[in-house]
Amino acid sequence: MAGNAAYPGGFANRERDKSRIRVMIVDDSLVARTVLSRIVLAEADIDIVAKATTGEMAIERLSETAVDVILLDLEMPGMGGIGALPRIIDLARDAKVLVVSSLTERGAEATLSALAMGAADTLLKPRSGEFDEGYARTLIGKIRALAPRGHARTTRPISAPRLSTGVSTHSQAQPLALAIGASTGGIHAMCLMLDALPRDFALPILVVQHLPPSFMATLARQLANAANRPASVAGLGSPLVPGEILVAPGDGHMIVGRTAGRLVTGIAHHAVPSGCVPSVDPLLETLADATGGNAIGVILSGMGRDGAAGAESFVRAGGTIFAQDAATSAVWGMPRAVAEAGLATAVLPPVAIAHRVAALAVSPTCTADHRTVRA
Repeated sequence: MAGNAAYPGGFANRERDKSRIRVMIVDDSLVARTVLSRIVLAEADIDIVAKATTGEMAIERLSETAVDVILLDLEMPGMGGIGALPRIIDLARDAKVLVVSSLTERGAEATLSALAMGAADTLLKPRSGEFDEGYARTLIGKIRALAPRGHARTTRPISAPRLSTGVSTHSQAQPLALAIGASTGGIHAMCLMLDALPRDFALPILVVQHLPPSFMATLARQLANAANRPASVAGLGSPLVPGEILVAPGDGHMIVGRTAGRLVTGIAHHAVPSGCVPSVDPLLETLADATGGNAIGVILSGMGRDGAAGAESFVRAGGTIFAQDAATSAVWGMPRAVAEAGLATAVLPPVAIAHRVAALAVSPTCTADHRTVRA
């Protein structure tokens, strides 16, 4: 590969500084590659070690160059980003893939397919002229969050989780619902977990995933396929139905309350400390209150601390929280906050969490016709 002014002799020939983050850009657009390169090269701790214009070229580059984070366009000539993704993930080993995606419905379908396959996160690709300072901050923040844990600027030392000693649903009435919160890397983890649940798993499943509003209907379809059970986007007054999935909308927080003795969802729009919309905290807090703590919560891979405050209320009410472990998390932020606060009953990989959840959820208390859950 030809060198550039910043790195004479080519990207791959630079002496490796292990404190720096190695980025690969895969995009067939010269404009996109140029702008993304300019943003990345402005950072003192990040290098561009390779570029590619097709999926086939990305695979070739990865066979000869080690990387930490891959910026991947999905719509390219040849096999495209989706076609190349399984091989990219295999060759990249511990590297994380950040999908640079469009806002269109077609783009949402492809992006969520990539996330379900193992891509860690997504970033909307702005139109020409919209690569502003805010976009640059978001991009760099995602790159640093996805970089390996050995990079000093991305993480602090991992301490051993303190497992919860609070009240467990083992000593309570049978649980009425399962709540799952996730962000970066969470869709892949969630698909693994949902697929591992037994087909007769009968608890209603409530999902909060940090994504733009235009992606949520597509996410519901993806989860329905992964779980082999119905899934839809929650609205005002959506009943919690055993065995079915409700996904929080992207423009509000999913909350749970009681109407005529049954559990239903509501949509709230208040500000939360994490700044996330939707946020996991309101779901856990209101579900704990509506069920008297007879519920199960799961916090999967994600950046930040969303879910930690809600988990505290959840456990205090008698609910049980499981957290994804560091080894299988794309970003061990959300589950880490819960684990280090001593709120998790167990810290496990997604499939192991599914087995523990299934063991707790023997059979929920339902209405006679099994259509809606009554508290």
